[in-house]
Amino acid sequence: MAAVIFAGLLVGRGRAGEGADLKAPFRMHTLFSVECQNYFDWQTVGLMHSYRKARQPGPITRLLSCTEEEKKSYRGMNLAPTVEVPSMSKHPKTGDWYPAINKPAGVVHWLKHSKDAENVDWVVILDADMIIRGPIVPWEIGAEKGRPVAAYYGYLVGCDNELANLHTKHPELCDKVGGLLAMHIDDLRALAPMWLSKTEEVRGDKAHWMTKYTGDIYGSGWISEMYGYSFGAAEVGLRHKINDNLMIYPGYTPREGVEPILLHYGLPFNVGNWSFSKLDHHEDNIVYDCGRLFPEPPYPREVLEMKVNANERRALFLNLECINTINEGLLLQHEEHACPKPVWSKYLRFLRSKTFADLTRPKQLTPKSRQIMEIAVKKQDANEPEKPHPKIHTIFSTECSPYFDWQTVGLVHSFHRSRQPGNITRLLSCTVEDLKQYKGHDLAPTHYVPSMSRHPLTGDWYPAINKPAAVVHWLNHVKVDAEYIVILDADMIMRGPITPWEFNAARGHPVSTPYDYLIGCDNELAKIHTSHPNSCDKAIVYEAGWISEMYGYAFGAAELNLRHVISNKIMLYPGYDPEPGVNYRVLHYGLDFRVGNWSFDKAKWRHANVVEKCWSKFPSPPDPSSLDRGNEAAFQRDLLSIECVNSLNEALHLHHERNKCPDPKILSTPTTPDHPSLSTPTRETRGRPSLPLPEIPREIITTRNLDKKVEPNATRDSLELKEESEELSHPEPSNQAFNSMRFWILGLWAFSIFGFMAVMWMVISSRKGHKKRGKNLKTRRRTAVVQDYGI
Repeated sequence: MAAVIFAGLLVGRGRAGEGADLKAPFRMHTLFSVECQNYFDWQTVGLMHSYRKARQPGPITRLLSCTEEEKKSYRGMNLAPTVEVPSMSKHPKTGDWYPAINKPAGVVHWLKHSKDAENVDWVVILDADMIIRGPIVPWEIGAEKGRPVAAYYGYLVGCDNELANLHTKHPELCDKVGGLLAMHIDDLRALAPMWLSKTEEVRGDKAHWMTKYTGDIYGSGWISEMYGYSFGAAEVGLRHKINDNLMIYPGYTPREGVEPILLHYGLPFNVGNWSFSKLDHHEDNIVYDCGRLFPEPPYPREVLEMKVNANERRALFLNLECINTINEGLLLQHEEHACPKPVWSKYLRFLRSKTFADLTRPKQLTPKSRQIMEIAVKKQDANEPEKPHPKIHTIFSTECSPYFDWQTVGLVHSFHRSRQPGNITRLLSCTVEDLKQYKGHDLAPTHYVPSMSRHPLTGDWYPAINKPAAVVHWLNHVKVDAEYIVILDADMIMRGPITPWEFNAARGHPVSTPYDYLIGCDNELAKIHTSHPNSCDKAIVYEAGWISEMYGYAFGAAELNLRHVISNKIMLYPGYDPEPGVNYRVLHYGLDFRVGNWSFDKAKWRHANVVEKCWSKFPSPPDPSSLDRGNEAAFQRDLLSIECVNSLNEALHLHHERNKCPDPKILSTPTTPDHPSLSTPTRETRGRPSLPLPEIPREIITTRNLDKKVEPNATRDSLELKEESEELSHPEPSNQAFNSMRFWILGLWAFSIFGFMAVMWMVISSRKGHKKRGKNLKTRRRTAVVQDYGI
């Protein structure tokens, strides 16, 4: 069965360039959100013109939110490639007027309904009031799966106060970001619904709209959408690479050597006496007024006289570039829509000049920009306090039988000892009849599942199907708050924590261990049972179809196009040679293994009730000190084999202690050589043992110490004899027959003694009355004899 599977539920983590689906050419898409208003139409013209001018890769889509009434008179449907989105400006449930919510609502709608969303790897999300100066390519600006790139918005103070504590379970993950967003499509799919939900939540929290909570100078809750994004990203575990060099507000001075590739004119700016504020043009019909442009700004040569400092002059040039690009876009828009030829002017000549064309050529990230970006990210990661990782939940599947009970005891014990993060749940599949007699309810946190061992439709007997059936049942009946699920088999011992991100697990890329014998992934079996045979991974042999469940997993994963990160450094079978230096997290004792003449095979203990019988354990493996160190690989292999069974025995010992088994040292009688399988009382006979108990072996208590010493006066033979007298033998049928015969012998012996005593009592009683009866009694006996025989 499948050994270890990490399923990234809510968040994917991985590096760009690692994986077949990330090979060039990458597919990317640019999005921006608007409404059916003149205000957004002239912004759309400016953004679309800059998109073409900057040669931004990939398609662009305008998410247009309009009411049915607005669409009747709307004239700008052809301004950009458009996906129409139902307007949520007036919330359909609360009636709250908040147009900014259309941005996350539009993204959710696009992901759900657009064919483009099905054919893209990376997404760049911009605001309409932006001018693109050069290609914004996510993987080139450092975006990774699980690590979007975003611009810094320092005024989002709610990430640092009680606002974050109120609206996200992970306030420590709240990033002050917005504006430019570049992320992997899988991250966006996880984030978008939460972005919308958290926006609604923050918008409804009117008690915390004040500036001291939000940083919103108007105190009107207008930036609820921005907090919705930050809180939503924190909720799904996204950590941003925060950058304040890629985007700049006109009016701000850029860093020396840095070339911003995005202008965001959300604030007023000026050049000398000339100024511009987008809010002054809220109802401006400039897109449809032929020949009209925004007031012309100063010319570049005039700027040279305004500032002496070269970098401050650069800032003014950026201001000019922003408004001039918008005006150039408006000019071309008018020409395309058959407007009369505009009156020739000095400003029009400048917009069409080679000088302006040279000034506005596509900009590339400078070496200084890249260096600052790398330093900023390293500093960000280094200065951040250690953040709690996404939640993990571990599950494993069992049935109502002693065979799975002792495996459960071993796995749960090793789970706690390994310090695995999160909780563990046993998925227990039982029939109604089995459940009535089952006594192992307290062995692990348990979710009960109806048994499918006997298929309810076909009648096929196949207990292995309980594993996928149990997982489905658990997901449908339990509210799971974990981002990652670790699925184990019951016959495993954990040696250390299994943290999915450590092994590069990501959404769409579970991690598993290799199972090369699943040859059906390479032949017609895969072609018959999945429409994506190329995606079948051997990530998990009997001719009886016993591994059908494993193929079910592999084919099911292929059907969903899940591509596994297959690692051979997570799990090892005891008895296999370990790879030098690998710290295996799981020992899977699914196969028999041996150390010298000692061996262990789980199949031989299918009916052993070692959990119920006090102080029962498995035969102890050889002491590590007795191993031959001549072959290092064999030595390490044997150490792991010993560790596996010692861990099982330690788990059983602690289980018996917790269940208050009688002290074996007090109850034991050294002169009695009875075997523990006969002398160990069950829980029902505790407190009144009929036969002596074995002494607890010292090595059980010290199983963690693999370097313990053998007593100097003890010989090898005496140690083996001592262990043999203390340990539970293999549960062979002959033991049961012997127990039954012994019972009948004891019963016959007791009956014989009772019969003998009864006969003796009758004889003695008869003699006491013999003398009192006299001769008359003898005469009567003679007469009776004569009568009886006719004498």
